[in-house]
Amino acid sequence: MQTLSQQRRIVIVGATSAIAEHCARLWIQDGAVDLMLIGRNDERLRRVADDLAVRSPASRIECLSADFTDDAAIERAVATACARGKPDVVLIAHGALPDQAACQADLHACHNALAINGISPALYAEAFVSHMHSAGPASLVLIGSVAGDRGRQSNYVYGAAKGLLDRYAQGLRHRLALGRSSLKVILVKPGPTATPMTAHLVAQGQSLAPVEAVAQAIIVGVAQGRAVIYAPGKWRIIMLVIRCLPSMIFHRMKI
Repeated sequence: MQTLSQQRRIVIVGATSAIAEHCARLWIQDGAVDLMLIGRNDERLRRVADDLAVRSPASRIECLSADFTDDAAIERAVATACARGKPDVVLIAHGALPDQAACQADLHACHNALAINGISPALYAEAFVSHMHSAGPASLVLIGSVAGDRGRQSNYVYGAAKGLLDRYAQGLRHRLALGRSSLKVILVKPGPTATPMTAHLVAQGQSLAPVEAVAQAIIVGVAQGRAVIYAPGKWRIIMLVIRCLPSMIFHRMKI
């Protein structure tokens, strides 16, 4: 049996999201881990932790309640998560799907959507990098979205936030490569996924990818060290086509 010091250390920010929770289940399925769950709601965090503890009694599971928008609170949360040593994997998974019409009508709603989906994950990532970049092999995983590949009228505020993460991840990889760091920066781009956040889309009859399949694609991609993970994989081709459409054609399409 592994001792606690031998267990892989995994930190999940936004641990109550459906994708994050299913990733955690798959990670503990492979063996006991030292797991820290970071979120905004203590009760929901504890429910996730209790479920994982039943699935893997040998794992160490801690919960940390933290603010996702305050700079100082983010620094404190990351320092706490790294206090016992460098994480082997950090998954930054928080976000919220905004209503595009509301964002267009209300600058406060627009600001919040950009902050929670783009700025906050980037700040968490930057804080973790300062603890991880010179401490041996590790993976920093950010949940982006296919929406960040090209701005579309139906969700361009959300897409802009996820596009920020795309450029951030590219620049961070460049910085780490020049510094010869062994930290891997992985950007996940899920397509529309069946989670509580998208329940209204399912109710409208849209066909969305099962969250279990998306989580499995993430786990496999992280294990392989891939820089970008489309989940499911078909979205790599779909978004390639959408990115390459000439504007004169694209601007006639209501997507």
